[in-house]
Amino acid sequence: MKKVISIVEDEKDLNELVKRYLEKEGYDVRSYLTFDEAFIHTNDGDVHLWILDIMLGDKSGFDLIEEIRRNNPDVPVIFMSARDKEFDRIIGLEKGSDDYIPKPFSPKELVLRVNNIIRRTYRDETNTRLNVDGYEIDEVQRIVYVDGEKIDLTTKEFELLMLFVKNRGTAMNRDEILNKVWETNYYGNDRVVDDTLRRLRKKLPNLSIHTIYGFGYRLG
Repeated sequence: MKKVISIVEDEKDLNELVKRYLEKEGYDVRSYLTFDEAFIHTNDGDVHLWILDIMLGDKSGFDLIEEIRRNNPDVPVIFMSARDKEFDRIIGLEKGSDDYIPKPFSPKELVLRVNNIIRRTYRDETNTRLNVDGYEIDEVQRIVYVDGEKIDLTTKEFELLMLFVKNRGTAMNRDEILNKVWETNYYGNDRVVDDTLRRLRKKLPNLSIHTIYGFGYRLG
């Protein structure tokens, strides 16, 4: 079952960017652009983590966390802010936040912080290993095992593997794979998909990735 993350950020482009990165990581993301939109959802009991911008027009994420804590005292909260970092960090901690990230920030850094908090908070609920075609995949440690032996994959090989695993049975073309693994700012040749997949197949020969000629690839 996917973990649910709620984002409250009034800058639309940043909201969408964070949402896209978290969804790519496998989270179910709900995004809100205003204080009022988010406020009516502060009693949602199925949210696993909140990401709050501190400045929300004439209102504040500090007010939101008080309402969130009133309804769900144990749900973790991360604050984002472009204001005075030390001041906001201290106030955020006093309000009960679990982390603070100053703007501008790398979306990948935010994802790592989210992963760490989710793993720490829901340790007993999370099975971090998947079994696929005889391979054991540890999503958190980003390691693949076969018969107890570790198989070393590069970052892109592992991300390509997880894209196929999370979309098993779905045919994907090269452009789709390129956008999801190498992202939209990649300006190289789409042959990088074929080259990375060739190395992945060599390292994981039992992986049932099928070539769909003239289109792309499918796992299973």
